[in-house]
Amino acid sequence: MGTSVGTVVSRLRYRARHPIPRRPPGPAAMRLLATVLPSLLIACTLLPANASAAGYQQPSAAVRELLDTAPLPRLLPSPDRQQLALIETRRFSTIEDLQRPTLHLAGTRFDAGSGVAPGLPAIQRLRLRALLQPDAPERVVELPAGGLWHDFTWAPDGQRFLIERRMERANELWVGDTASATVRPIQGLRLNEVLAQGEKAWLNPRELVVLSVPDHRGPPPRLPPQPVSEESRGLASPERTHPDLLRSPQDEALFEHHARSVLTWVDLASGASRDLGPAQLYSSVSSVGEGQYLLTERISRPFSYRLPWDDFPTIVEVRQRDGKLVRELARMPLKSGVTIDGVLPGPRVFYASPTRDAAVYWIEALDGGNPAQRVAFRDRLMRLDPPFTGEALEVQRMPHRFSRLQFLDDGQNALLTEVDRQRAWQRSYLLPLKGTQSKPLFEFSQRERFRHPGSPLMRMLPNGHLVVQTLNGDLLLSGPGASPRGDRPFLDRFSLRDLSAQRLFQSPEGSYETPLAVLDGGRQLLLNRESAGEPPNLALRELASGNSLQPLTRLKDNTPQLRRIRREFVSFKRADGVDMSFWMYLPPDYKEGERRPTLVWAYPLEYSDASIASQVSGASNRFLSFNGISPLALLLDGFVVLYDAHMPIVGDLKTVNDGFIEQITMNARAIIDKADDLGVSDPKRMAVGGHSYGAFMAVNLLAHTDLFKAGIARSGAYNRTLTPFGFQSERRSIWDAREVYLNLSPLLYAPQIKEPLLLLHGEQDGNAGTPPLQSERLYHALSGLGGTVRLTMLPLESHGYGARESAGHVQWEMSRWLKTWLGDPRDSREPREGRASAPR
Repeated sequence: MGTSVGTVVSRLRYRARHPIPRRPPGPAAMRLLATVLPSLLIACTLLPANASAAGYQQPSAAVRELLDTAPLPRLLPSPDRQQLALIETRRFSTIEDLQRPTLHLAGTRFDAGSGVAPGLPAIQRLRLRALLQPDAPERVVELPAGGLWHDFTWAPDGQRFLIERRMERANELWVGDTASATVRPIQGLRLNEVLAQGEKAWLNPRELVVLSVPDHRGPPPRLPPQPVSEESRGLASPERTHPDLLRSPQDEALFEHHARSVLTWVDLASGASRDLGPAQLYSSVSSVGEGQYLLTERISRPFSYRLPWDDFPTIVEVRQRDGKLVRELARMPLKSGVTIDGVLPGPRVFYASPTRDAAVYWIEALDGGNPAQRVAFRDRLMRLDPPFTGEALEVQRMPHRFSRLQFLDDGQNALLTEVDRQRAWQRSYLLPLKGTQSKPLFEFSQRERFRHPGSPLMRMLPNGHLVVQTLNGDLLLSGPGASPRGDRPFLDRFSLRDLSAQRLFQSPEGSYETPLAVLDGGRQLLLNRESAGEPPNLALRELASGNSLQPLTRLKDNTPQLRRIRREFVSFKRADGVDMSFWMYLPPDYKEGERRPTLVWAYPLEYSDASIASQVSGASNRFLSFNGISPLALLLDGFVVLYDAHMPIVGDLKTVNDGFIEQITMNARAIIDKADDLGVSDPKRMAVGGHSYGAFMAVNLLAHTDLFKAGIARSGAYNRTLTPFGFQSERRSIWDAREVYLNLSPLLYAPQIKEPLLLLHGEQDGNAGTPPLQSERLYHALSGLGGTVRLTMLPLESHGYGARESAGHVQWEMSRWLKTWLGDPRDSREPREGRASAPR
């Protein structure tokens, strides 16, 4: 009859969308239906993604059981190291939570009713006990029903704690008493966290200043529609791609309405609160010194339609603790016209001293904020002392760009860190806050693993400031202790006098122990201890004896089924001699000698030096657990997973992307060859996948090689012309490196993508550079060219996927895709569908 099954399906779809009055079918229609019905039924089971069954799908029973297992409690010692909070949170958000009205304004997202960020981890149960007494009774904190509890915070002395409750129209602040394990609300206070989530300025363990909603805010404004115009007159402003920007005067009015807050003083002992002045667009508040002053930042107009709120004009001020203005320190302009990797030319990055001197520090550029300028010094550190009159003093000049300032607990010194962006090189100094010049301490590549000196241990002062902990004038540095034999975390005592390091502790080989704090004058070490078969628990080690270990908590294994998974750290070399590695995971039912379909999951990283790129890291004695959308869940469906596959891109960081395709191809070949040598993978049944920049890598491998049978790409970017002013580590614009941008856009190579590709993306992706449009356009290109591709958009989800339903569906999608194109892992035969896809 000349009518194809596809034509009939198309007509049925059209009629479903454009119904006509019913009438009895004629003889011709009946003959046609009888002819094509058998084929039609088969075709409907093979419809493409846009015609698949509606609703969330469930993963296998084993994966569903794993996803529904309650996570282990978070263990949070109090700042004085005397108390312990055991915080049990919900693993996933609910669809109902994600469906709450959310505003997307000025680069931020918040709940329209309460002002809090969407997708908060919900606290379901809270327990307290003495930290250093393992058998001490636990005190259950009864949290009243209703709302969503979140953001537990210890007071600096550990005698009280704070916890927040999101309600329909407010985010409440509750104060808890540690001894009695009871909570009560601060009456009449509604926290405002639109611009500063969790912002709290402790004055002392009893008093603090928070940002709150004005008492008489009124309803949100509604402006009449009006034309929107933007204009540029010759000032270059190469901004990167930002999501959720303002787009109209109505957006501006809504943003200002919700973001405006007041400084509010709170007394935790009495529950009293008092507003400190009128409402402003406060974005930050911190205490200065021992609570003598407040350092505030507030944004002002004009707003921008091309930049997020934290690039808006900002006014920095010092205030008395009662909120009265002492001095305006700076007016930072709109961050427009700043070069790529540049900074504002005037004052920026303000710090409040944590000690009684109550000084304020900030950074100023000496190169006009332009990294292309050749100067002897790029930044300088400034200081202004109370009563904040007169001119600020220059404390230190830096040849490279400022990175961070960390105050020591001695009240006399700080650690000053700068970064040479051209070399990706980091240098730290000991900086006397008054008087003498700084002393270089250590420097290393930002990607350094083997020779990394460690990071300083921190402790909290009674005024709530975190400072670097010292021991008799020496630093305490902790790091992962990466080596060719695996990671072994360490604690060093670093002398600030002669720059020598003494190793106080290194994790034994049979477990993975991470230092948390030094107690009892340096005689004891509080640490987090785990092993391949034991979940993370707190323990106490005597540093003098080394072998004396006292467990402080006894959390049990909540996922024993994962202990049957075999895990091995595998290292090898690629063709040019650069060392590589991956973690090989074998499913619980794997039998020796089997070659199973395999997923390679990776994320590319750039290195300026081949020797640094060759430094591998990892530890086989860590407790195996993973989040709800991890590809490791595919192990329970029988697949081999090569996880965290090392994907180095080596070269001059200014031009490293010139060889991106060649290097990821070399990496992929080495990974496949090693998996083949190990005898666990079938090279003809291997897929590649990744998330975000890993998805970008995976699709480029499908576009430029024939190495993999299928691909999975989640929340990626595939058209670099949509990110014209840089991406990831790329600093050149598309007009400076046109061929690089085009070569690294797999959308432009869609005709070369012959392998089946699964695209997953959050419908509300808020990550810069990865809007849902990226996956939609690639899907349209591949489907239009006759490629094999499936696109699933996850409703209400952003760059990661937080709902229980979404996690289950993502696992179902990935497992189903791999089974379709690689075959059932428990069947050695090549899949029927896979044979139909001929290699290039």
